[in-house]
Amino acid sequence: MSVDGEVRQLRTEADEPGWEVDPDDEWGVAVVATVGRQLKLRREAVGMRAGEFGTAVGYGEDLVYKIEGGKRIPRPEYLEMADEVLEAGGLLAAMKEDVAKVRYPKKVRDLAQMEAKAVEIGIYVCSSIPGLLQTPEHARALLESWQPAYSPEDLERRVAARMARRAIYDRCPAPALSFVLEEATLRRRVGGTMVRQQQFERALEVGRMNSVTLQVMPMDSGPHPGMSGRIEVLKFEDGTAVGRSDGAFNGRPTHDPRQLRILELRYGTIRAQALPPEESLAFIEQLLGET
Repeated sequence: MSVDGEVRQLRTEADEPGWEVDPDDEWGVAVVATVGRQLKLRREAVGMRAGEFGTAVGYGEDLVYKIEGGKRIPRPEYLEMADEVLEAGGLLAAMKEDVAKVRYPKKVRDLAQMEAKAVEIGIYVCSSIPGLLQTPEHARALLESWQPAYSPEDLERRVAARMARRAIYDRCPAPALSFVLEEATLRRRVGGTMVRQQQFERALEVGRMNSVTLQVMPMDSGPHPGMSGRIEVLKFEDGTAVGRSDGAFNGRPTHDPRQLRILELRYGTIRAQALPPEESLAFIEQLLGET
């Protein structure tokens, strides 16, 4: 085993805000407790004291005990250093993926799991650009406007969670994705000029993918069924589906076939009123040229 002999300032709890475990997240609590237990067992197996191990990985002894006790979420680099110092052969570093998911809010994690299984996704959002289309800078600018304000650590955690959902574009085969954006949300000045340019470029990049249909609802269009809020419909390989709408069924996800037909009817009507995909991409290109 190798111990870094350099004198360094050890990380303490004050240096690590925002890595607490959400007590209401049962899965997250279980994952962090299991990881902490494995870290402790491995450390004891090689005969290292907590203080000695903490010095080796750059953490204070108290923080080491909290991580091992399942009270704190270990950073990915903590697991990598622990794996090296304890000569775990990659077993500890391999837990980074599950531990990283614990940092994401449970609601976002559940949504990402459904998106990962869906073969077809339709999304209409009336007040913002859908999260699956957002750049990190655009997402951060939106979240910074929230009241009460998020802490810097919580804000970055939410941005990271939103960006992690973009893994859906790397799936093979890719799911069929459909987006309808309101012109007003594209024109809203979220962030500075560079942020807006990057967001338009990202929308165009995604909109040109073979698996994606992107449409814009022009501001001079008539009233439509989505004016009461977001509509989402996700369909799965086994023929089941789930939908949600801010303006129907108390905004809760629904699996009821009758309610799903209503949401599909509304979403289909919205798509019919929006600009065709080619005209929509041309419109976004025009906005990009104007920034």
